[in-house]
Amino acid sequence: MGIDLLLLQESKGGDIASVIASQKKRFASEELVNEVLAMYKAWTVVDFNRNQLQKEVNKVQKEIGMKMKAKEDASELKAKKAELDKEVADLAVQSKEAEDAMRRKANTIGNIVHDSVPVSSTEDDNRVERTWHPDGLTPNGEQTKPLLGQGLTMKADILSHDEVMYRLDILEMERGAKVAGHRGFYLTGDGVDLNQAMITYGLDFLRKRKFKKVQPPFFMNRSVMGKTAQLEEFDEALYKIEGSDDNEKYLIATSEQPISAMHMDEWFDQPNEQLPIRYAGYSTCFRKEAGSSGRDVLGIFRIHQFEKVEQFCITDPSSSWEMFEEMVANSEAFYQSLGLPYQLISIVSGALNNAAAKKYDLEAWFPHQGVYKELVSVSNCTDYQSRTLEVRCGVKKQGDTKKVYTHMLNGTLCATERALCCIVENYQTPEGLVIPEALRPYMQGRDFIPYVRELPSHKAKKAIGIPGQTQAK
Repeated sequence: MGIDLLLLQESKGGDIASVIASQKKRFASEELVNEVLAMYKAWTVVDFNRNQLQKEVNKVQKEIGMKMKAKEDASELKAKKAELDKEVADLAVQSKEAEDAMRRKANTIGNIVHDSVPVSSTEDDNRVERTWHPDGLTPNGEQTKPLLGQGLTMKADILSHDEVMYRLDILEMERGAKVAGHRGFYLTGDGVDLNQAMITYGLDFLRKRKFKKVQPPFFMNRSVMGKTAQLEEFDEALYKIEGSDDNEKYLIATSEQPISAMHMDEWFDQPNEQLPIRYAGYSTCFRKEAGSSGRDVLGIFRIHQFEKVEQFCITDPSSSWEMFEEMVANSEAFYQSLGLPYQLISIVSGALNNAAAKKYDLEAWFPHQGVYKELVSVSNCTDYQSRTLEVRCGVKKQGDTKKVYTHMLNGTLCATERALCCIVENYQTPEGLVIPEALRPYMQGRDFIPYVRELPSHKAKKAIGIPGQTQAK
């Protein structure tokens, strides 16, 4: 992934100052930009010398041909060409090494931050764009606010999502950990039905909005993954599938990764007819969650394996910001249909990943903890991914020297296990769980799931880390 290197070259219409200014907004290295430019210039010098020498080789080859045609001795010219060929080969190696090193460093420069992104190094400054609550507006015209300890059906004694799932007997955490390790789990009974309902409802929701369903491969070749995932993700997020060195594969952390590569090396030469493309990706996702030790340890809010329905869109460069707003609206409409209170926030510049020019998070309300937690991220990556994947668009005209790349956008619709945590915490009652109306057609028409067991004692609860128990049932 990476920015357009022409941006670093004033002589070719670039604007290196804008790149440096963007890095400053990200609180990232500004010196990196000039270092990459210096490496670029050094590479072009080596490559120019290689090209010039190749021209000399071609000239000598032509002279050899003339000698041979005239039946004259060409041994000296052949010896000269052999020496030149060796020099060209050496320079080709130097050029390739210089280019690879330059591009690796260039790929650590972040995408150009959009002007509307709040500039800060701390997520405490994330800007709230709007909030929503199913109760609607107050008499003063203000959006009603959720309150600590008050769900959609209960005003007191709200349980945490892991406790609700324990009482419903839909989740086995302790047994999951014995089999799969930390954060391993089994969904059981109605838990499977609820999760599948979320998946099917999410896919149907997007299909009605002109999205094409895609179930991608769950693993990718390392060479392709390297074109769509940031380098640090290889160690922090991705699980490697052991194999031969020339056939390394990685499990996907999101369907965004394989879907972004779906049109690799393709050219949309009729963008008015072929774009935009809207994909509804569905996959199981696998994440190490390195660096998240101690965070969200209860239940299935943060786990290593989960299902997700993803929005992924490809547009021409002039349409991506309109598509960004459409994708955000889709996510909002989805959670409004589920009746979950939320706030929509604009992520600060210092917290953007390298690929994103702008990112919104939708954070839903968890009444037991009295906090908003992230369920959705929507990002416009402009041409940052498509440039490395060589996904181009536009009609090629004579004399064109600049490549035009598509823009790519990604956005969660629903990471189902995490969203399920929010649903059970908001829709709990003293007797069990009210099933949100939107999910009932996918739950055999049921509207309620009763509790089947009580919480264990405080001592037992602390020991086993609700949910789960050691004795056989």
